[in-house]
Amino acid sequence: MTDHVIVVGGGLSGLSAAHQLLINGANVVVLDKQGFFGGNSTKATSGINGALTRTQIDLKIQDSVQQFYDDTLRSARDLARPELIRVLTYNSAAAVEWLQDVFKLDLTLVSRLGGHSQPRTHRGHDAKFPGMAITYALMEKLEDYAETIPDRVKIFKKARVTKLIQDPADQLKVLGVEYENENGETKQLYGPVVLATGGYAADFTDSSLLKQYRPDVYGLATTNGTHATGDGQKMIMQAGGHGIDLEKVQVHPTGLVDPKEPDNKWKFLAAEALRGEGGLLLNGTGDRFCDELGHRDYVSGEIFKTKGPIRLVLNGKASNVLDFHTKHYSGRGLMRKMTGRELANAIGCGEAKLKRVFDDYNAIAAGKKKDPYGKKYFHNLPLDINDDNFHVALVTPVLHFTMGGVEITDTAQVLHAQSKKPFDGLYACGELAGGVHGANRLGGSSLLGCVVYGRVAGDSASQYLFQKLLKGGGASSAAKRLGMISLHIDPANPGQLVVNWDSSTLSAPANGEFVPSPVSATSATSSTAAAAASAKPESAVEKKPKEFSIPMKEFTPEEVSKHNKKTDCWVIVKNLVMDVTNFLEDHPGGVNAIVNFAGRDATAEFEMLHEDRVIPKYAPESVIGRVKGTNPVLEL
Repeated sequence: MTDHVIVVGGGLSGLSAAHQLLINGANVVVLDKQGFFGGNSTKATSGINGALTRTQIDLKIQDSVQQFYDDTLRSARDLARPELIRVLTYNSAAAVEWLQDVFKLDLTLVSRLGGHSQPRTHRGHDAKFPGMAITYALMEKLEDYAETIPDRVKIFKKARVTKLIQDPADQLKVLGVEYENENGETKQLYGPVVLATGGYAADFTDSSLLKQYRPDVYGLATTNGTHATGDGQKMIMQAGGHGIDLEKVQVHPTGLVDPKEPDNKWKFLAAEALRGEGGLLLNGTGDRFCDELGHRDYVSGEIFKTKGPIRLVLNGKASNVLDFHTKHYSGRGLMRKMTGRELANAIGCGEAKLKRVFDDYNAIAAGKKKDPYGKKYFHNLPLDINDDNFHVALVTPVLHFTMGGVEITDTAQVLHAQSKKPFDGLYACGELAGGVHGANRLGGSSLLGCVVYGRVAGDSASQYLFQKLLKGGGASSAAKRLGMISLHIDPANPGQLVVNWDSSTLSAPANGEFVPSPVSATSATSSTAAAAASAKPESAVEKKPKEFSIPMKEFTPEEVSKHNKKTDCWVIVKNLVMDVTNFLEDHPGGVNAIVNFAGRDATAEFEMLHEDRVIPKYAPESVIGRVKGTNPVLEL
């Protein structure tokens, strides 16, 4: 009998499920086919939605759970599933505050994105993209647990799950997974399964779900990583699960066009927050053509109808509010700072025409005219042709998110296609789970769906695990110990609950934080844990990292500049010289995020996104030396 739950996928949803399982007392084994956790979650640029959060109350934002529910229902249109939307929206404040309380995340900036009746998309002041900040916090804590309490947490990377193991006598019972490790060996792992494998918005494989269900958008570029190939959807449907809404693929209106590689299939996303803070969309004649804060599918549709190229324009005020974003995009060569006159020249419409467009927009915002596109919310005005601090980017619609997926219950159980009964021991969350967003997802609800349904799946899977252990019979020491729990309030800390277990304790603070203990509610059943340990691939995160030191070999910037292509890629970071050629495919931000800086100093960009400790933790072998005449120091 297993004493762990298997989580497949190391993005935010899988990480949320893993942490919730630990909080509940279950042991966890996490598998990811990549060499690095994060998935697409690290790329989320606008924030996480929450209604009636402490932050909103402090900011006197008049939001309510009902308003958020209604907004989501409207966005989901005819494919709305009220029971799933209710779980998403009614648990939104708890999800945001869980991240704040347990992982100490700053989520105190709030914006209004398209389709929202109130500002409710939370991000931090720490100048990082919220998806990266949130996902890294959960990722690093789980990886720390894998090192400090390996009996409770095991992590297998570069482990590609290929099949669900089902009971031959009852196909509704899922017993575990089959996977391939990085050496190409096939392994099996048994236990309840939480699948959090993401979507299929980069599924350009031979068995492409995109080509099957949306051939009309198959040729578009994508914001997704190469890993988003619908693995979980295909596995579950092959096992008898039900795929729903698979034709519902979200095309985001503002993928950033790289002027150097306009036809590149992989694009960075221009955060919806840019339009939320007042960014304007202008077509090839310098005119507005839509409500910039409309639903994503509407804005994308209007872009397809109008004349290109399309420019996303932020004035000086909006640029200052989104200083981190504009610096980040400019550093990648995807956005330019320019004057109003330079903008008019770039469009080719003339200064007088652009001034009329701006003046007209200012009048609409002031209530003097009615907007022909029905826009209601305006920020960071006025627009002025004499502004010298515009930030401008070329944008195009891109594949971004898949609302379709596998059918689940409101407790994250996967449903069988024919019987409509839930599988035993199989749960799905994150982008894999279909129906949560209906026909269209609101901005800011991707991260929210990951956290809410990741936690729901963790709760359901741990409950299932404990029920199975209790049914294991009187001979099971785990079952005996499950019946020997006693609870009491810690007299030294009235806000903390202590679980007494035989002679061991698990401490569970009232805010839902997991306090590591070497013994779990199920740790008495150790035979499977030993089997899992023996089956671990070489990439399992259990080994203590080697001591990190910076090589003394020196290189000049001129020497580094010669290594400036994908097949020979060096960069300088904080005076370290790094050969990242072999790290490119593992980089969670994608290959191009590094190749853009090949042969150059990437320090400014690195510091915007990362703490220094990620170098010795994730890429120590890439450090080959230092810039000549420097003495580099990392803040660890």
